[in-house]
Amino acid sequence: MSQVPAQNAKEKPATTRNKTVLSSAIVLYFVICFEILIMISPFAGFFYSAFNPFLLGLASNDATRWLSAFFFVHLMVPPDFFLKFIRVAGSVLFTLGITVFFICALQVYASKFFKTGPALKGLYSRIRHPQYLFLGVSGIGLAILWPRFLVVALWIAMMLVYYLLARDEERRMRKQFPETYPRYMETSGMFLPKGLEQAIGFSTVAGRLAVFLAVSAMALGGAFLLRDYTVNHLPLWKSSNIVALPIVPDDRRMLDHRMSDILQLDAVKSRLKPDQSYLVYMVPPGYIMQGLIGDTGGDWQLYKQHHSISMITDWIIHPFGHLEGGHHGHMGAPPADGGMTSGFVRRLIFVKVNEPLSKAGDAFAINAVRTPDFMIDIDVHELSVREVKTLPRETAWGRVPTPSF
Repeated sequence: MSQVPAQNAKEKPATTRNKTVLSSAIVLYFVICFEILIMISPFAGFFYSAFNPFLLGLASNDATRWLSAFFFVHLMVPPDFFLKFIRVAGSVLFTLGITVFFICALQVYASKFFKTGPALKGLYSRIRHPQYLFLGVSGIGLAILWPRFLVVALWIAMMLVYYLLARDEERRMRKQFPETYPRYMETSGMFLPKGLEQAIGFSTVAGRLAVFLAVSAMALGGAFLLRDYTVNHLPLWKSSNIVALPIVPDDRRMLDHRMSDILQLDAVKSRLKPDQSYLVYMVPPGYIMQGLIGDTGGDWQLYKQHHSISMITDWIIHPFGHLEGGHHGHMGAPPADGGMTSGFVRRLIFVKVNEPLSKAGDAFAINAVRTPDFMIDIDVHELSVREVKTLPRETAWGRVPTPSF
């Protein structure tokens, strides 16, 4: 008899320790997944002092370089209906997942506060862990909003963590409510309605493993397929060693008609090397995201703008607003000196690519190294140069791997 309390005393610290480790993993997951929010906050420097060495380590290894790459459009308005639908779905899934998670959390804490026992109503009447389910849903949305492969890989790991946490919680609930909780488990599913879980085989250990492997394969495979589709549908212009991408869809026509002439301007031609591959971004002078392409100036280091909350809101609720119209009108606005009031003025950011460009999509290959070279502001209609500037080798966020499309 004396051994039982001793055994329980040993189990309790172990259970607490395991739960702390799993909870810490979840916190780390959300910190990394919310990189986009941190990038535009004043804490970006502190975050990247710790996180950037990890990203650079992934990017420097052939086996892990893909984890630091992006699989979906982030710099530009999606060029077709399907990609626009995916981007809107990202905002919807993220918002829906977070909203339902907090509703369920309120229900759980209300049950604890009023001491009414476990939460068994609402979504809990059909599913035992709707909070974890909808955190997973929000994670899918977040992976679309900040489409780094690493986010997808971490989402898969978090699905496993949520399952382990759910198993631990059910073990504790069976002990705490031995009369009601076992009966509740017989009529409800773990993450999906019971009938659906039985249909897909989730009610057995082998079935759960099979579901996890299938979901993991679909998540990673879907991300790679989406990347391939995205690259193949970008509105690209190409010459022998130069690929150009218009950030604003309406600029594609301008690019088709004037890019060849622009490349013949002395200010451009004198800077180009015939044996070097280039990726050129055509953007409005006030394009809000240009700091991710190259360090074109302090105005585009968004963590210095002090508009973090409104930027986050625009990013989630208005999926294309920060790209089409710019934050607070930045995209189409002339610089403060008033020197670029023409609607035909565009900024061309030239980026060196270390891969030969046998086809246009090679400029965005995962193994390609893209290095900012120079930028030039041109009145595309008159072919007059307004400004030329050599760029640092880093973006506005230093050497952080950033989106390429």
